Amino acid sequence: MSENTGTHSDSGVSVRHMAPSKAALTRASILDAGRKYLETHPFRDLTVGNLMAGTEYSRPAFYLYFNDLHGLMETLLDEVKGGIVEGARIWLTNEGDAIASLQESLKALVDVGYECGGILKSVSDAAPSDARLEHVWETFLGSFDEVVSARIAHDQAKGITPEFDPLSMAHALNRMGAGVLIQAFGTTQKADKDVVLETITRIWISTLYPFNLNKARGV
Repeated sequence: MSENTGTHSDSGVSVRHMAPSKAALTRASILDAGRKYLETHPFRDLTVGNLMAGTEYSRPAFYLYFNDLHGLMETLLDEVKGGIVEGARIWLTNEGDAIASLQESLKALVDVGYECGGILKSVSDAAPSDARLEHVWETFLGSFDEVVSARIAHDQAKGITPEFDPLSMAHALNRMGAGVLIQAFGTTQKADKDVVLETITRIWISTLYPFNLNKARGV
């Protein structure tokens, strides 16, 4: 039997496991080179030439997958967003215990921030002097404001979160979190992940669930 073919033992149905295409591997290699470069360099120093020097592919190959470096950055930031949203799904969709699901979601947030801090720092640093990246960065942050404010409003209706403007609080909490992650993980000298998680968790829980602090502390 071919290495690319397997059989599900529960159904007896033969399934072919397809290897990634050459195009997918090339694109992944370019994105990986971008992540590595941004760990130690600002976006302003990034060129297609030095990006592709970190791959085994030629400079023209870049343009088969991205229109420009801004497109690359948007893709990298979209990947970060996807990881955060997936990790926070249980809290954002009102599933399970509010405090426990928030703690789980914040752990996922810190894990993603630890791995992708260089990307966050690069976009954040470049945004003030680059109108396109400024829009990308604000859209990235704003995409979390709506879903977080919806969860806050849900918990306010249940009486477990104090009354305040949900959107303003979501805006503040999200930008605080982004700032902490960038400061902690934006360079190769990363802060202690557990300390960062504890800091962010204390702020979110004391703000959103002050009536249940003993529960949050396990008391």
